[in-house]
Amino acid sequence: MSNPTIQERVLKVIATSKRIPLESVQPDSTFEALNIDSLDRLNILFDLESEFEIEIDDEQAKQVKNIHEMIEGVTLLVQAKHASTSAE
Repeated sequence: MSNPTIQERVLKVIATSKRIPLESVQPDSTFEALNIDSLDRLNILFDLESEFEIEIDDEQAKQVKNIHEMIEGVTLLVQAKHASTSAE
């Protein structure tokens, strides 16, 4: 079995955090459509930081408007982490 992609892992974290079915969380979903409020977003960010062992900037996180942007942001942070790890 292949490793799940970053997108699959982000969607799973969101679904788990919100206790909603994974199939209802899509990359093009909005926070409003999933009933994700600011407190939920904060919890999801903490869960994502744990899942990927990254640190998400609070100010940048506030700019995220939908699931697709969240996936893109996490992808960039994970890539940056791997780049700095392999450079050492």
